[in-house]
Amino acid sequence: MNFNNINNQYSDSGIWDGIKNSYKSGSILTKIIYINIAVFVLVNLINLVFVLGNSQSDFIIDYLAVPYRYNILLSRPWTVLSYMFLHQDFFHILSNIIILYMFGKIFMQFFGSNKLLSIYLLGGIMGAVFYILAYNYFPVFHNNSIDPRTLGASASITAIIMASIIYSPNYQLKLLFIGLVRLKYIGLVVILLDLILIPKGNAGGHIAHLGGAFMGFLFAFQLKRGLDISAWLDKIFLSIASVFKAKPKFNVSRGGAKNGRINDYEYNKQKRKNTEELNKILEKISKSGYDSLNAEEKEILFKSSKK
Repeated sequence: MNFNNINNQYSDSGIWDGIKNSYKSGSILTKIIYINIAVFVLVNLINLVFVLGNSQSDFIIDYLAVPYRYNILLSRPWTVLSYMFLHQDFFHILSNIIILYMFGKIFMQFFGSNKLLSIYLLGGIMGAVFYILAYNYFPVFHNNSIDPRTLGASASITAIIMASIIYSPNYQLKLLFIGLVRLKYIGLVVILLDLILIPKGNAGGHIAHLGGAFMGFLFAFQLKRGLDISAWLDKIFLSIASVFKAKPKFNVSRGGAKNGRINDYEYNKQKRKNTEELNKILEKISKSGYDSLNAEEKEILFKSSKK
């Protein structure tokens, strides 16, 4: 996320236009971060209105966070997705955004930006599944006087971290005050902390993290064996994107041919060719990993991620 560009956009067209332009031109990682921030601001503004009106202030959290009781979950199925973009406390979202940005960049180096959203969502869903099953089937959670709920992007982020670790365990990351640390040691600490902290409080959150870690492990492990378990979700996103993508008008000339212009037929032909090249590159990544790409293929992938 290029904050220098955002500052330039502020001065040229105002804060709101700058944010919109940064969102539109940003990577998938940038968009996910912006969505988390937008939901945080909106939820807290709504809560403020209810607090000032002396009403229940956190009802919206109840309708967006994941409940563990099946009857409530059936009446609020959207919570399996909404909870992973939901934060109530400032330091919760701040820490999650910092970690997401740091490991999201590493993830995209290995798998490309197109995979980030799929693993973010699948990790969050698996985190919700772990949380719901644990609270329904482990006896220790049956005596809660208050119905717990879980929220936050942590399970999704843990999936991204674990996928990166399994794919390249010896990749070194420079941590503040510590120095270079291999990803496999970071993963070990993350898993141990979640296991140790389950009895200490926020058990649902730590269990959800383990669900995200499981999904990240499963994705990277299967990908190394040539199976991309997120491919179906990628296809859904591509289909949705193609519906909303602007189509060229009939008989509009475009620059680039021998005479400096090309017609719609030539433009669409070139567009189809570019799409085929990109699909071949993505298929190569799913089978052999990002490192198998040559310099030209990496350049094509990089340019495509910026569009």
